[in-house]
Amino acid sequence: MTTDQERRYAYGMKVLIIYRPNSEHGRITEDYMRDFQRRYPEQQIDALNVDSREGSMLASLYDITQYPAIMVTQNDGQMQRCWMGEPLPLMDEILSYSRG
Repeated sequence: MTTDQERRYAYGMKVLIIYRPNSEHGRITEDYMRDFQRRYPEQQIDALNVDSREGSMLASLYDITQYPAIMVTQNDGQMQRCWMGEPLPLMDEILSYSRG
């Protein structure tokens, strides 16, 4: 594992947000991600556009039907927790799942 990957998944969990950037929730979601990174720089959040091939595939795989969706998964892809739609979860709640 590289140093960048170690930093991004510092606690063995991945945090992923699937959303539509050019939608009514796009700005709120991007502000949330920026605030999360400022507050918890050791935990990386990855973002995917639901309209991209990978975003659509993951939404289908995990049965995500509302956006934005925030998922915490283990490195092997096993979902630990998923929040769909608004309101967005508390940042501390996401961090508690991402730390296992």
